[in-house]
Amino acid sequence: MTNDPRRDDLPPSTTLQGQLSRLLASLGSDDAASVRGVFGAWAELVGDAVAEHVQPVKLDRSALVVEVDDPHWATEMRFLEASLCEKISRLTTTPVTSLEVRVKRR
Repeated sequence: MTNDPRRDDLPPSTTLQGQLSRLLASLGSDDAASVRGVFGAWAELVGDAVAEHVQPVKLDRSALVVEVDDPHWATEMRFLEASLCEKISRLTTTPVTSLEVRVKRR
Protein backbone atom coordinates (compact mmCIF):
# COMPACT_ATOMS: atom_id res chain seq x y z
CA MET A 1 0.00 0.00 0.00
CA THR A 2 1.45 3.34 -1.00
CA ASN A 3 1.08 6.56 0.86
CA ASP A 4 -0.41 8.95 -1.72
CA PRO A 5 -0.57 12.54 -0.40
CA ARG A 6 -3.22 13.38 -3.00
CA ARG A 7 -5.69 11.07 -1.25
CA ASP A 8 -5.57 13.25 1.87
CA ASP A 9 -7.01 16.14 -0.14
CA LEU A 10 -10.10 14.25 -1.30
CA PRO A 11 -13.42 15.43 0.11
CA PRO A 12 -15.20 12.74 2.19
CA SER A 13 -17.90 12.31 -0.45
CA THR A 14 -15.36 10.96 -2.96
CA THR A 15 -13.79 8.34 -0.71
CA LEU A 16 -15.15 4.81 -0.73
CA GLN A 17 -16.29 5.20 2.89
CA GLY A 18 -18.09 8.44 2.01
CA GLN A 19 -19.78 6.90 -0.99
CA LEU A 20 -20.82 3.84 1.00
CA SER A 21 -22.28 6.03 3.75
CA ARG A 22 -24.25 8.03 1.15
CA LEU A 23 -25.54 4.84 -0.45
CA LEU A 24 -26.62 3.38 2.88
CA ALA A 25 -28.30 6.66 3.85
CA SER A 26 -30.27 6.59 0.61
CA LEU A 27 -31.41 3.07 1.48
CA GLY A 28 -32.50 4.12 4.94
CA SER A 29 -29.45 3.19 7.03
CA ASP A 30 -27.59 5.89 8.92
CA ASP A 31 -24.04 4.74 8.31
CA ALA A 32 -21.76 1.92 7.40
CA ALA A 33 -20.77 1.36 11.03
CA SER A 34 -24.37 0.59 11.95
CA VAL A 35 -24.73 -1.96 9.18
CA ARG A 36 -21.37 -3.57 9.98
CA GLY A 37 -22.32 -3.66 13.67
CA VAL A 38 -25.62 -5.43 13.12
CA PHE A 39 -24.72 -7.68 10.20
CA GLY A 40 -21.14 -8.37 11.26
CA ALA A 41 -22.01 -9.33 14.82
CA TRP A 42 -25.33 -11.04 14.14
CA ALA A 43 -24.35 -14.49 15.50
CA GLU A 44 -22.82 -12.84 18.56
CA LEU A 45 -25.97 -10.80 19.16
CA VAL A 46 -28.50 -13.60 18.83
CA GLY A 47 -26.46 -16.74 19.42
CA ASP A 48 -25.53 -19.48 16.97
CA ALA A 49 -28.81 -21.41 17.28
CA VAL A 50 -30.92 -18.38 16.31
CA ALA A 51 -28.44 -17.20 13.65
CA GLU A 52 -28.86 -20.53 11.84
CA HIS A 53 -32.54 -19.73 11.24
CA VAL A 54 -32.75 -15.93 11.33
CA GLN A 55 -30.78 -13.51 9.14
CA PRO A 56 -30.77 -9.71 9.11
CA VAL A 57 -31.86 -8.42 5.71
CA LYS A 58 -32.06 -4.65 5.96
CA LEU A 59 -31.55 -1.87 8.45
CA ASP A 60 -34.25 0.67 7.60
CA ARG A 61 -33.79 3.70 9.85
CA SER A 62 -34.77 2.36 13.28
CA ALA A 63 -36.33 -0.90 12.07
CA LEU A 64 -34.32 -4.06 11.50
CA VAL A 65 -35.80 -6.38 8.89
CA VAL A 66 -35.00 -10.03 9.53
CA GLU A 67 -35.83 -13.12 7.52
CA VAL A 68 -36.64 -16.42 9.21
CA ASP A 69 -36.71 -19.87 7.67
CA ASP A 70 -39.78 -21.09 9.56
CA PRO A 71 -42.88 -19.43 11.12
CA HIS A 72 -41.79 -20.79 14.51
CA TRP A 73 -38.80 -18.45 14.39
CA ALA A 74 -41.05 -15.50 13.54
CA THR A 75 -42.86 -16.06 16.82
CA GLU A 76 -39.57 -16.47 18.68
CA MET A 77 -38.21 -13.20 17.25
CA ARG A 78 -41.32 -11.33 18.38
CA PHE A 79 -40.66 -12.55 21.92
CA LEU A 80 -37.01 -11.47 21.67
CA GLU A 81 -37.73 -8.13 19.97
CA ALA A 82 -37.39 -5.77 22.96
CA SER A 83 -34.19 -7.26 24.34
CA LEU A 84 -32.62 -7.67 20.91
CA CYS A 85 -33.41 -4.07 19.92
CA GLU A 86 -31.81 -2.86 23.13
CA LYS A 87 -28.70 -4.97 22.53
CA ILE A 88 -28.35 -3.79 18.92
CA SER A 89 -28.82 -0.15 19.90
CA ARG A 90 -25.94 -0.41 22.37
CA LEU A 91 -23.68 -2.00 19.74
CA THR A 92 -24.36 0.36 16.82
CA THR A 93 -24.75 4.09 16.27
CA THR A 94 -28.32 3.61 15.06
CA PRO A 95 -31.02 3.06 17.66
CA VAL A 96 -33.07 0.05 16.59
CA THR A 97 -36.58 0.26 17.99
CA SER A 98 -38.38 -2.50 16.13
CA LEU A 99 -38.00 -5.73 14.19
CA GLU A 100 -39.84 -6.51 11.01
CA VAL A 101 -39.97 -10.27 10.67
CA ARG A 102 -40.44 -11.95 7.29
CA VAL A 103 -40.81 -15.66 6.70
CA LYS A 104 -38.63 -16.83 3.81
CA ARG A 105 -40.54 -18.44 0.99
CA ARG A 106 -39.59 -22.00 0.17
